Amino acid sequence: MARAQRLVGIRRVAWLFLLPNLLIFGLFTFLPIILNVFYATTGSDAILLSQRPYVGAENFSSLLSCTDYLDPNSCRRDVFWRAVYNTGWFVVLQVGFMVLFSLITALILNRDIPLKGFFRGVFFYPVLLSPVVVALIWKWILQRYGVFNAGLEGMGFASVDWLTDADWAFFWIIFVSIWAHMGFYTLILLAGLQSIPSDVYEAAEMDGASRWRVFAKITMPLLMPTMVVVLVLSLIRAVQAFDEIFVLTGGGPGSATTLILQYIYETGFASRPQLFGLAAAASILMAVVLLVLTLLQLRATRSQAEG
Repeated sequence: MARAQRLVGIRRVAWLFLLPNLLIFGLFTFLPIILNVFYATTGSDAILLSQRPYVGAENFSSLLSCTDYLDPNSCRRDVFWRAVYNTGWFVVLQVGFMVLFSLITALILNRDIPLKGFFRGVFFYPVLLSPVVVALIWKWILQRYGVFNAGLEGMGFASVDWLTDADWAFFWIIFVSIWAHMGFYTLILLAGLQSIPSDVYEAAEMDGASRWRVFAKITMPLLMPTMVVVLVLSLIRAVQAFDEIFVLTGGGPGSATTLILQYIYETGFASRPQLFGLAAAASILMAVVLLVLTLLQLRATRSQAEG
C-alpha cells in the first residue's frame, strides 16, 4: 500500500481498488452498448462489423415507418408494433396490479397476525424459483389437458384453451408474472412499512384519526421513497419480460403475447436471415423509452412526495 501511494498518490489509490470492477463493467456493459450502436447503424446479416455496410438510420426508419401508428397493419414492421402494443398493455396492467397486490399484502403481513413468518415465506417462495421453472409449472397447469382443465371437467364444466386463446393467454402471462415476482416487491414494501416510526401512529391514534386517514396522510407519504423504488424496478422488469412468457406461450397464439424483448430475440437470433441491425435498433428504442418513462416516474413521485 505504501508503494502504491508513492506511485499514484494517496488520492488515486482508491482507483486501484475500483479498476478490476471497472474493467469488468466496461467489458460486459459499456462495450456491448457501443457494439449495439454500431450494429444498429449497419446492415446485412453478417456478424462481423467489417462485413457490415454503414446504413445510418435506415434500421430505425424501417421500425418507425407507419401510416397509422394506432394500426400495426399499416406499419412496415407490423410485428414490431404489435410487440410494442402488447408490451405497453402488459406494463400498465402487470405493474399496476402487482404494486397494488404487493402493497395490500405488505400491509397485511405488517400486522400482528398468526403465522406471520410462515406467510411471509410463502409469498416470497416463488421469487426463489427459476423463471423457466415457474413457466413450466403453470404450463403444466394451464395446457389443454392440464390440471386446471381436469378440475373444471371434474366439476362438470367445459375445458378452456387457456394458452391458445389470445385474450386468455394475455391474461395468464400477466397473472403468472405477478405470481412469480410479487413476493420480492412485497418484501421491499414491508421493509419500508417497518421503517416508519411507531410513535407517529401512536400520535395519530391519540388524535382519533381514522384508519383511512392514517393510511393516506401518514403511511403513504412516508412509504413513498420505497414505493418509488418498487415502481421503477417493476417497470424495468416488466418491459424486459421474456423468460416466463417465451416458455409459457412462445409469444402466441400468433403474436398475441409477443413482447418487445421477444421480438428483438427472434429478429436477431431466431429468424433467417438474422437481422442484427434491426434487432439492435429495436433494443435502443426500447432503452430510450424505458429511460424516459423512468425519469418521468421519478420526477412525478418526487414532486408528489415533496407536495
